[in-house]
Amino acid sequence: MDNLATYPELIPVFKDIETIIGKDTYDMWLRPTHFLYENTTLTLSLPNQFWAQTIRDRYERIIMDAFLKHLGVNITIIYEIQPQTPSVTPVPRPEVIIPKNPFSSRLNTSYTFDNFIESPSNRFAYKAAEAVVHKLGARENNPLVIYSSPGLGKTHLLHAIGNQILKEHPETKVLYMSGEEFVSEYIEALQNKEAESFRKKYRTLDCFLMDDIQFVSGKEACTLEFFNTFNALFESRKQIVLSSDRTPQQLEWDERLSSRLLSGIITEVKRPNLETRIAILRQKRDSINFDIGDDVLAFIAEGIQTNVRELEGSLFRLVAYCSMHSVVPTISIAKELLSDILVSTQDKSVNVNVIKKIVGKHFNIKMEDFNSKRKTQSVAWPRQIAMFLTTELTDLSLPEIGREFNRDHSTVVHARDVVKEKIETDPFFTAEINQIIAEVKAVDKP
Repeated sequence: MDNLATYPELIPVFKDIETIIGKDTYDMWLRPTHFLYENTTLTLSLPNQFWAQTIRDRYERIIMDAFLKHLGVNITIIYEIQPQTPSVTPVPRPEVIIPKNPFSSRLNTSYTFDNFIESPSNRFAYKAAEAVVHKLGARENNPLVIYSSPGLGKTHLLHAIGNQILKEHPETKVLYMSGEEFVSEYIEALQNKEAESFRKKYRTLDCFLMDDIQFVSGKEACTLEFFNTFNALFESRKQIVLSSDRTPQQLEWDERLSSRLLSGIITEVKRPNLETRIAILRQKRDSINFDIGDDVLAFIAEGIQTNVRELEGSLFRLVAYCSMHSVVPTISIAKELLSDILVSTQDKSVNVNVIKKIVGKHFNIKMEDFNSKRKTQSVAWPRQIAMFLTTELTDLSLPEIGREFNRDHSTVVHARDVVKEKIETDPFFTAEINQIIAEVKAVDKP
């Protein structure tokens, strides 16, 4: 809360709330909020009705419970809507100026670390990318392999690495290219009998950024050439950064190359959560300085969940339409214009009992075990996984999830955090969770 320092006695209250709902969610909805606390009444001043409704529906019970826990009082929450007029024109980000370098890097200078939205879904990949810039070619960061489904930000990170390297070291030879381009250039070099020139070009680089390496995989001659190029750069302590739409283990590589890839940092960019998707849309809105309300952005973010590229494209599509027709963007306009790509609420819903059923089958426990008081590891661990999946796959609040498992919301928070930590540190467990999620989503919705 932006004036929390005025009420030092409330700091533990809001610290507890931040722990329960998560830092990113807290930063999105509560930290910017101005409030007044007097005589057990908490008055929240908010910029629009959508913001108020979100806090009321998702976090009001958690806020009230935190006040009761720390101060022993039952509070009343009042929501005051105070639109921010005139709207604040965003301060433009400083342009990344990359000094001239005679070597063609093929980088898109609009992709930088500054305009990449860091979030739990991509934090490790983002930090690993920054580490590459600070310790170029260091064994602990080389190679860096980033994998994810299409459209989640891999390409942005590769360009950001290259742009930042050239900003700090203008003389560096950096090259970005796709796997398809590598294959095409290699075939052309063979046809023109310029294989040696081709090899010299790539093996004298300081940083090689290759996007979509899956296009090289499975092509025997190209794979061998890439392996030799990789080895030459790696042994010379030159930086290699690769991206793929699948894990290195799933690529059709020579065993020697697979071993090389697995010796570096392997990191996944996961699907962004709702708060991250809204933050991405806000940043794009501010960058083009077009007036679109948070309620419209949230509607788009709710409807497009899997692909950042599609998310941004939908925003620009809406902006173009409203500009041409001189109308203000609204939810009804967005709903009609984007109906072909928005996921409906019915499509998104996942039933808690479906989650329990799939997890129970996976770990061989009964449905009633999820709500029982049994605390043996064979029951407690599947129960925690089911709670975690319910936080990820449904729109239920933490207290509502607690009631579904006959627990309080603090138990749900603990389960969520324990499972998240294991996902971040154990790739085999991550694969197991992804399989369970796929099975849950494959079940017909009730």
